[in-house]
Amino acid sequence: MKKNLAVLLGAGALAGCMAMTSFAEEGKVWKIATDTVFKPFEYTDDSGAFVGIDVDILAAIAEDQGFEYELNSLGWDASIAACQAGQADGMIAGASITDERKASGWTFSDGYYNATQSMTVQEGSDIASFADLEGKMVGVKTGTQGASYAESLMDEYGFSITYFEDSPTMYQAVLGGQVVACFEDTPIMAASIQDGGLALTIVEGSENEGSPYGFAVFTEDSQELIDMFNAGLADIIADGTYEAVIANYLGEDAAKMAVEAFGGAAEEATEAE
Repeated sequence: MKKNLAVLLGAGALAGCMAMTSFAEEGKVWKIATDTVFKPFEYTDDSGAFVGIDVDILAAIAEDQGFEYELNSLGWDASIAACQAGQADGMIAGASITDERKASGWTFSDGYYNATQSMTVQEGSDIASFADLEGKMVGVKTGTQGASYAESLMDEYGFSITYFEDSPTMYQAVLGGQVVACFEDTPIMAASIQDGGLALTIVEGSENEGSPYGFAVFTEDSQELIDMFNAGLADIIADGTYEAVIANYLGEDAAKMAVEAFGGAAEEATEAE
């Protein structure tokens, strides 16, 4: 889940896209803050370009809704501070929508990705559900939501847990047979499998409820930006752009799951227009 430490890196800006729409305020350039080190949602690729799911979703929504923006990579805490000080209009940074944040002054868009935790096994494994874990050992990374999820299930399903300090070592333990499965944030695990070509697979139906990520603003002056984000999100889900973005970073299975999670809300929003 999203960390709370600021990572103050250089503030490189990406120009927003432009198209005709009734929502956009002509001539305005919205200042949007983001994090820099939350792969696959926002990060720097091997060529030095700033990329990620959040980056691509924002660009697609801006093109759909016809507004211009600057995307400034400030880090997590610095993004919040910039919005609260009026130096940025909003932020997109893998921010989980929570009641606590709403109560403290955050205003969120509709959710655009549900951050769950899931169980992962070797390709071809006969572990198809939690019930298959009885008497076996699973791996988790110390201090993570994945660890908490596994701990909540271990008594019910009769498995044991071993703890690892980092994800790569945990993945190798699954591949090497030291543990039969591991628990990890679903989008992070999916990205690791795709980027590393790992012979692992996320067990279908093993994810927990999780919580969605949302675009956030902190003042009423930015409500227009929330309205455009929501309208654009519904449009890019409906036309397939959203699914293509998720598939590019997380693979086709994760993209289908994401569309299933948010497609219904998009259909309702489109019908209401």
